[in-house]
Amino acid sequence: MTNRLGKVAEGTTITDWDEEEIARKISIQTSLAFAEWAASAQSEKTKINFLDTPGYSTFVNEARASLVAADAALIVVDAVAGVQVVTEKVWDYATEYDLPRAFVINWMDRDLANFERALASIQQVFGRGVVAVQLPIGAERNFRGVVDLISMTAHVYQPDGDGRAKIEPIPDDMAEAAKHAHEALVEMVAEGDDALMEEFFAQGTLPIEDLIKGLRLGFLAKRIQPVALTSALHNIGSQSLLDLIVDIFPDPAARGLAAGSSETGGKGEHLERRIADAEPVSLFFFKTLADPFAGRISYFKVNSGTLKNDATLHNFTHGSSERLQHVQVMQGKTAAAVAELHAGDIGAVAKLKETVTGDTLGDKAAPIHYPPPHIPEPSITFAIEAKTRADEDRIGVAIHRILEEDLALRFSRDPQTKEFLLAGSGQQHVEVVVAKLRKRYHVELLLKPPKVPYRETIRAKADAEGKHKKQTGGHGQFGVCRVRIEPLPRGAGFEFVDDVFGGAIPRNFIPSVEKGIRASAERGFLAGNPVVDFRAVLYDGKYHDVDSSDMAFKIAGSLAFKEAMKSAKPALLEPVMNVEVYAPDQYSGDIMGDLSSRRGRISGSEVRASSVIVKAQVPLAEMLSYATDLTSMTQGRATYSMEFAHYDFMPTETADKVIAAAKAARAGEPTEEEEG
Repeated sequence: MTNRLGKVAEGTTITDWDEEEIARKISIQTSLAFAEWAASAQSEKTKINFLDTPGYSTFVNEARASLVAADAALIVVDAVAGVQVVTEKVWDYATEYDLPRAFVINWMDRDLANFERALASIQQVFGRGVVAVQLPIGAERNFRGVVDLISMTAHVYQPDGDGRAKIEPIPDDMAEAAKHAHEALVEMVAEGDDALMEEFFAQGTLPIEDLIKGLRLGFLAKRIQPVALTSALHNIGSQSLLDLIVDIFPDPAARGLAAGSSETGGKGEHLERRIADAEPVSLFFFKTLADPFAGRISYFKVNSGTLKNDATLHNFTHGSSERLQHVQVMQGKTAAAVAELHAGDIGAVAKLKETVTGDTLGDKAAPIHYPPPHIPEPSITFAIEAKTRADEDRIGVAIHRILEEDLALRFSRDPQTKEFLLAGSGQQHVEVVVAKLRKRYHVELLLKPPKVPYRETIRAKADAEGKHKKQTGGHGQFGVCRVRIEPLPRGAGFEFVDDVFGGAIPRNFIPSVEKGIRASAERGFLAGNPVVDFRAVLYDGKYHDVDSSDMAFKIAGSLAFKEAMKSAKPALLEPVMNVEVYAPDQYSGDIMGDLSSRRGRISGSEVRASSVIVKAQVPLAEMLSYATDLTSMTQGRATYSMEFAHYDFMPTETADKVIAAAKAARAGEPTEEEEG
C-alpha cells in the first residue's frame, strides 16, 4: 500500500500526518488507513480497515469515540513497560463496545525488552484468556522473528527489510518451549468447544484448520485474547501479524446485528439491522475533520446496505437530505475515490451541509438511529484571550470548526467572570487546539488559568432599612424600604417575598425593590461575587406621592441589602469538584496525600489489577495546576477527571486572601449608585 516505511521520529508515517502530530511525535486524532492482504498465495485478498487511535493518555478519549466504528481492537503494549494505565482504559472502552480484543507486544528490539514479563503483566491484569500465539526468536537488538504457535513454524525477518517472513523450521533451542506454548494454546482453544475438546483428548492436539477455526470462534466470543509480537521500527513481525488478523479477526457481518433505535438519543423502539448488502443502506458518522481547504470531511461506517457514489440519503438526526458526492476511502490524509462501499466498510465524504459526528444517514423508508459514543466531560479548563481585535472577530468561527472535529472539547463564556473558557482532556490537549487555531485559521490566543467562580452567602438573619432621598431643582427622589434577609439551603438560589401591608409601598414600586436587591446581590458584598442561597423579605417602607420613582426604590432596595449584609455574617463559597484519579497502584499513597494537601476529602479508592482509582472532593481553586503536578508525580502514567459537585464554605484564612485580592482589583470601580 506504500512504497516506503514511515517512521514517527521522522514525521513520515501515513496515519500521523497532522502538523501537531509530526511536531509532538504522538498520535492526537484517529486516522484511517486500509490494506489488502492474503494469508497465503492460494487465498483471496482481504481488505483490512485500520483506525489508528491515540495511545497518549491526554488524547485517549479519541480512541473511545472511534471504537464505535471498529469490529475488533488490537491493543499495543510496550515490551519494556508492559501494561500501563492507558492499556486498561482502552480495554474498558473495548468492553463498553463489546469488541473482541487482541494484543501486540511492540518494541521487541529495545534494550530491556522482555517477552515473558510483558506477557505476564497482560495476563495478570486481563485474565487467563490472554494467550500467546507467537514466541520471540532472539531478544532485544537480536530480535529477528517469531515462532508461529499455530502453524509451528519459524518466521524469520530481515531487519529493516520488506516485512515478508522467511518460513523455516523452529530452532532446536526453542523446540521444547514452542511445544509447551503450543499445547497451552491448543488447550485454551479446545476449552470452549466440546467437539474440539474430544478431538484434543483423542489426538493430544488439533489440526491447524481446526485450531484456526477454534481460535477464531474463541476470539469472536471474547473468551480468548491472542498475543502477537513485533518490532514496528524494523519491520519485524508484520507479515505474521497480518496473517493473524486475516485468519481470526471477524468480518463485520460476523459481529452480529447493528443495534439502534427508532428515535434519536436512544429513545423509541429498539431496532436491529443485519450488517449485509441486501439491507437498506444506513451510515453512522463517527468522526469529523475540519480542513481549511477541503472543508468538513466526515468519516462514516456503512452499517448496512450498499452506498453508491452520489447517493442522496436522509439524515435521521436532523430530518434533512444530504447528497454524498465523491465518496472516498482514506489512506492517512490521502483520499481515493470509490464507486461504492459495502456493508461494514469505512469511508469518508466532504462538504456535507448539516451532518456532524454522531448522526445517522440512510434510506428514508427505513429509519434507524445509531447511538453516539459517550465522551467524558473535560478535566481541565483555561481562560482564553484574543491577542488582537482581528483575532477576537475570527475566534467564534474558528473554534466552532474545531469543536466539530473534537468531541472532548468544550467552549463557553462564564456569565460571572465574563471570561471565554476552553476546556479539554488535559493541558496538552488545550495547547494543541490553540496551536491548530493559530496554524489553520490564523487566530492567536493567550491561555491563562480561569478565574474561580466563587459565590457569597449569609449565615444569619438580619434586618435593615434602605433610604434614598435626594432633592434637586425639580422633582426629588424618595424611597424607603425595610428588608429582612435570611439564609436558605445550599443550591436554593435567591427568593424574594413581598410582605408589605397597608400600602406602605405602592404595588408598582415593589418590583423595583426586588431589582435593586438582585442587582446588588449580583455585584457581591465581600469580593464581588454573586450572593446566593438567601431570602429577602420586604415588609415595610415609605413613599412620597411626587418624589418616589422606580429608580428611587431600586436604589433603596440595594442600600437595604448592603446594610443587612453587614450583620448577616456574610461568607465566601467555593466550588467543590468530584475528582477521580486513575493511576498505577504504586502511586496511590502519593496521590491521596497530595489531594489531602489540596484541602481534598478522600471519598474512597478502588483497586483494579495493578491500577487504583482514587475518588475525592477537592475545591476547584486547588485543582488549577493539578494536571501538571499529577504528570510529574506519576511520570505521566496517571489520568484524572473532575466535574462540579457543590458549593461549600471556604476556610476563613483562605477566604480572607481572596477578599483582599478582590478588593485590590476593584479599587476605583464606580458603585451602582454612581453608575445610576
